[in-house]
Amino acid sequence: MDRIRILGGTPLKGIIPIGGAKNAALTLMPACLLTAETLTLSNLPHLVDITTMANLLAQHGVGMAMNGDAALGGHTGRALELTAAEIVNTTAPYDLVRRMRASVLVLGPLLARCGQARVSLPGGCAIGTRPVDLHLKALEQMGARITLEEGYIAAEVNGRLKGAHIIFPQVTVGGTENILMAATLAEGETVIANAAREPEVADLAHCLVAMGARIEGIGTGTLRVQGVEALHGALYSVVPDRIETGSYAVAAAITRGDVELTGTRIDLMESVIKILRDCGVLVEPTARGIRVCAEGAEIVGTDIMTEPYPGFPTDMQAQLMALMATASGASMITETIFENRFMHVPELMRMGAKINVHGASAIVRGVPRLSGAQVMATDLRASVSLILAGLAAEGETVVNRVYHLDRGYERVEEKLAACGARIERFKGDAAE
Repeated sequence: MDRIRILGGTPLKGIIPIGGAKNAALTLMPACLLTAETLTLSNLPHLVDITTMANLLAQHGVGMAMNGDAALGGHTGRALELTAAEIVNTTAPYDLVRRMRASVLVLGPLLARCGQARVSLPGGCAIGTRPVDLHLKALEQMGARITLEEGYIAAEVNGRLKGAHIIFPQVTVGGTENILMAATLAEGETVIANAAREPEVADLAHCLVAMGARIEGIGTGTLRVQGVEALHGALYSVVPDRIETGSYAVAAAITRGDVELTGTRIDLMESVIKILRDCGVLVEPTARGIRVCAEGAEIVGTDIMTEPYPGFPTDMQAQLMALMATASGASMITETIFENRFMHVPELMRMGAKINVHGASAIVRGVPRLSGAQVMATDLRASVSLILAGLAAEGETVVNRVYHLDRGYERVEEKLAACGARIERFKGDAAE
């Protein structure tokens, strides 16, 4: 099992290119099931989760072709053509779905286009309960009959789904995306109230509009969808990854470095930028993206609470905790989205971090310097938080079980090494 070895203490300096958003791409790819024509996605990141979604779509009958020269253009040089001319199978099997929670996003498109779908209950990182019941209740409002049998969601509808007024009792990103896709082919108007406002949701909506969908309220908490008979193909570029952007911004801050993040936008991560600025980090837009500079800065502790967008994203909580562990003073980090997302805390404490967890909050008291140690990644964002801590630590850090990392970060060692980090991946027996 791969491990990553880091010799810390080197300030990062240079340029890091940001790829397309994993969470957006994983939502855009199933949208191809809504049309018999070709959906072409550019700026697609090369990640394990993307491959998993491609394999899932392929067994539904989606034909794929990769165009462009990745060697010359990196992620920007790739364009994936997805053509669901004929859907040959409406079952999403456990073997594929268990690997990644986003697999459940085939449910709405399959049901809308084929009138039936059988999707395994999803898997993904073990970071707490993320129920799909809100997806299912909304689809039932649209006329679907749904049963749970042998670990599968079985859904069917006679004819087309019907437009409905759906009020989510709590914000659900996946639920909003699933219902948004289903509503594009439904009969009549669907109103989605308390809709998720994440940039990835807006990106999906803009892609669906490019495919011929009629959607109003994009980027707001209320989406109105007028169903159409059919969608057509489109060419669409995936939005930049705000979580990758934020993670590398923290890498610059935690090493007290100076890095330009190219191919991204400052408006996608305003809540994260506010926290970084409150900590004493310089963050400013450039012609190519964003500059993050912490040279000579005294990073001060700042309180953080995760919230649905436009609040602070739960996917950045672990990374900011690593930064707060090196700050002056104390910070309180409160997690309101997932109940089991402090699994990185014991590993950070192995590196000398002073953290006390009280229920949904963690008190972090900064230390002058973290120390290198053997640590184990428990999920995707925990993986990168330990790498960030290792970049700032004194001595050698070895991060075990980094297969989580490959689900959400492309060429992480290469990007960090280009800015001066002493980091390498190697094979070997992982700590278990």
